[in-house]
Amino acid sequence: MFAGFEKKRLAVNGVEIAFRIGGSGPALLLLHGHPQTSAIWHKVAPTLARHFTVVAADLRGYGDSAKPEDDPLHLNYSKREMANDMAELMAALGFAHFKVLAHDRGARVAHRLAVDHAARVEKMVLLDIAPTLAMYRGTSEAFARAYWHWFFLIRPQPLPEMLIEAKPAQYLQSVMGARSAGMAPFSPEALAEYERCLALPGTARGICGDYRASAGIDLVHDQADIDAGVKLACPTLVLWGAEGAIEQCFDALGEWQKVALDVDGKALACGHYIAEEAPELLLAEALGFLR
Repeated sequence: MFAGFEKKRLAVNGVEIAFRIGGSGPALLLLHGHPQTSAIWHKVAPTLARHFTVVAADLRGYGDSAKPEDDPLHLNYSKREMANDMAELMAALGFAHFKVLAHDRGARVAHRLAVDHAARVEKMVLLDIAPTLAMYRGTSEAFARAYWHWFFLIRPQPLPEMLIEAKPAQYLQSVMGARSAGMAPFSPEALAEYERCLALPGTARGICGDYRASAGIDLVHDQADIDAGVKLACPTLVLWGAEGAIEQCFDALGEWQKVALDVDGKALACGHYIAEEAPELLLAEALGFLR
């Protein structure tokens, strides 16, 4: 995976962030989701690297990045703090401005990044999410069943951490394998990477901190934006899987139009893990928009 890319680490914002970098041209930041790592991009990164300098980062709490302790308000795992990590990483790499392609949890970080660092994010593609606040407020039985982990991971310490650490590979398969495509989209190399990283000390803590923040402090930040009339300003493309819970439970484009000034989007013929299930479809949509 990632032929021609270098794997590096940088200390930024008080944590060490692991990332892969390759290609040349304008900067493109790639952010992954749960319970995965930057390896999710391995099917599309070579093509993207023909057009961009690609930086595929592991979020704090995930992959080979640092996994700081959680705190009572989950500020260490707020999307604001995770977005600050990425803003500082790109600055340290010499990129004053950049574009973003982000999936799942990474797309929630990207949302905050494009609000808090609006002058730096030129364009953004968000994969298979609706805004966090809209999803919690619109929770239905169907959504709760499909996204059971949202409610499991926010339980108080140490229960979810203890259960994940006991059987990390089984947890991974219970989340990823329950989606519409099962485990078929994941190459053996990528799956081995996800399993390795999920078993690292601190990963369970980081994952739970991420979700606890999204059910708490992140909602406070999102509501503050709404109250202040702050909206996403950069051109944004939202794509989601026609076979997934976002399509079934939410008006994804409608919800993004409430919080963004310039947004378009569509469903693709796949499930949740777009970059691995339908890399050609993703490239066709994302490259045309980002370039």
